[in-house]
Amino acid sequence: MAVTAPAGATKVTGKLSNFRELVNPVWQEAKDPKRHGYSFREIVPTVPAQYRRLFPHIPKEICIAALATQKQEADRKPLLIKVGGGRTTPVTIVVAPGTRLRFRNTDPFTHRLYIEGQTTFPPNDTITGDQRDWTVPAPGTYEVRDEAAPSLRTWIIAEPNVAATVYPSMQGQFALSISVPGEYTVQAFFAGKKVGDPVAVTVETRDIDLSKKPIKVAPDPKQKSAKEKSEDEEDDKKK
Repeated sequence: MAVTAPAGATKVTGKLSNFRELVNPVWQEAKDPKRHGYSFREIVPTVPAQYRRLFPHIPKEICIAALATQKQEADRKPLLIKVGGGRTTPVTIVVAPGTRLRFRNTDPFTHRLYIEGQTTFPPNDTITGDQRDWTVPAPGTYEVRDEAAPSLRTWIIAEPNVAATVYPSMQGQFALSISVPGEYTVQAFFAGKKVGDPVAVTVETRDIDLSKKPIKVAPDPKQKSAKEKSEDEEDDKKK
């Protein structure tokens, strides 16, 4: 999903790295014994170790945005967010304030979405096939939850200068379309926060390729702190 742009827009291509090291906050909370969570996952020896660990589905969990030097207008068309399978598509959304979001329930049961701290989006029934609109009021980060499915978490980042957004492939590749020449910053977002270093680009007429230096959205495993490594080892023992 991306902000639409004219056919003659400049393409800014690139690649993300280390995204398998990102951890969804829902998983972190599930590890807490006080929450009485249960797991029926078992280690399968024939599956490579790198695939036994949970990692995000980046085509909808990481949003890459091109941030301009000045404020941008909100898209006039509502942005569709599908609610289904215990999650939303997409999960991380970066839009300009004033953008209208449309949540559509694709599940065979009722959802009760709400945004923490927002009286304009309280818990309310959204039956199968129905939809619910909400307009982003101001800059900031908004977290969507669901009384019917507590594990559902969606993050909306209202960024005044967002000019274009795109979601990467499973391999981390992405291509932003920017229609207006100027100075931009390419920034990745995950779970409501910026991840990875920002990359400055000057958009003129030629396409730009950033893939020679992938954007690291998480530290290398070897660079993890002793505490993080200890937690990872403990998790492996529990699986």
